[in-house]
Amino acid sequence: MNAPSRVRRQGIDIIGGFETTYLPAHDRDIAETTGHDVSWKQDLQLLAATGVKRLRYPVRWHRVEAEEGKYDWSSTDKVMHYLRDHGFEPIVDLVHHTSYPRWLTGGFADPRFGSAYLRYAEALALRYPWIREYTLFNEPFSTLFLCGHEAIWPPYHKGLDAFVDLILNVLPSLAEASRFYAELLPDARHVWVDTCENHTGSSPAGIAYAQMANERRFLVIDAFLGRGYDPDGLMAAPLREAGGKRLLDLAPGRIDTLGLDYYAHCQWNFGSGGGSAPTLQPLPLAQQIHDYWQRYRLPCIITETNIRGTSSDRATWFKYVLEQCEVAQAMGVPIEGLCWFPFIDSTDWDSLLFRCKGNIDPVGVYWLDRELTRRPSAMSDSYALAALGRPAADLPAYPFAEPVASWLTGYLPQMSHWTWSPTPDPEPEHKFHQETRMELRIVDEK
Repeated sequence: MNAPSRVRRQGIDIIGGFETTYLPAHDRDIAETTGHDVSWKQDLQLLAATGVKRLRYPVRWHRVEAEEGKYDWSSTDKVMHYLRDHGFEPIVDLVHHTSYPRWLTGGFADPRFGSAYLRYAEALALRYPWIREYTLFNEPFSTLFLCGHEAIWPPYHKGLDAFVDLILNVLPSLAEASRFYAELLPDARHVWVDTCENHTGSSPAGIAYAQMANERRFLVIDAFLGRGYDPDGLMAAPLREAGGKRLLDLAPGRIDTLGLDYYAHCQWNFGSGGGSAPTLQPLPLAQQIHDYWQRYRLPCIITETNIRGTSSDRATWFKYVLEQCEVAQAMGVPIEGLCWFPFIDSTDWDSLLFRCKGNIDPVGVYWLDRELTRRPSAMSDSYALAALGRPAADLPAYPFAEPVASWLTGYLPQMSHWTWSPTPDPEPEHKFHQETRMELRIVDEK
């Protein structure tokens, strides 16, 4: 395909991002619980002060079309016009996880989803014809997997057949939007964003499951591109039983750039007792990026990464991911950028958005105190250095604090060549939750 070009800086772009995922059960989104909905200009100014102007930025469809068929662009216009007029380069995110209007009561299983999404996507493109990069749907595989296979997000469906049904209810509209965006926004690039996974096994059953999961991770993007699935692969028989043959009939969509979201929990190990993340023997991220690039031969961006820990933990993880991007680049992968996501701390991911309590997740470049004041840190210092073009070798490495140190034990051999710096003093008033792992299942509070 003939992808539109963009002027690139030398090296690896450092990219910003803001989290606004909507929690339909609570009618709140993360822009509101972090105060970004009112402090967006301050947040963008903080981002620009680090030297970063390229960023992932969501349009909040759930607020734009709070009433079916009636669009209110007033708040979105303010932000989008500010971005345009101040030289920002937004990668506009149309749907981030469960950020659909609440009147779509069935969520991604609602039969109205496809037509509603296409109307919204067309209206957005016509309103902001100057955008140069966009993401039609954030993390289609993992979002639909959590909604339709694991029953963690609404509509709380479970099993492969439900997962396939959800894919088929959502993917055709995304593919159609990708085709008409090529006409409406001919100078813009579609950045497909999904998780960058790799799985291992430590028992015969675990190895078999990991092999299946490593095939399953490509299911949605392959279907979107019209590739179907491997008729001789490990997923073939289960997909046939689940009605997966319908995936073979989808009209293909178009992708210009492959966005890979990478977290330590993207690498699971499966054994006789089940699965756990991260694995104690993680594949280097550079190799994972290379594997995805070999499969799709598309320019790549790390569109999300973070670690839940102290700011020095985050600075060290940022150094690791940037270094791995540099290694992948040396392996021949066209790496166009690295996005630490989000720029300010998020909220309520400690329960995978099951609860809406405003619990601050310590994951941002800038951290939030109890009054939601944005605070600089060791992480923001490293981020700004990288934005200036400094390589990973010039960024400090700080020893991980507990419990992150134990959680990331498997990564330490990949960092053994580093010179470690003393950990900076902890930020005043920063309430860091000692339990940094997200709950991976819904907690039944009834």
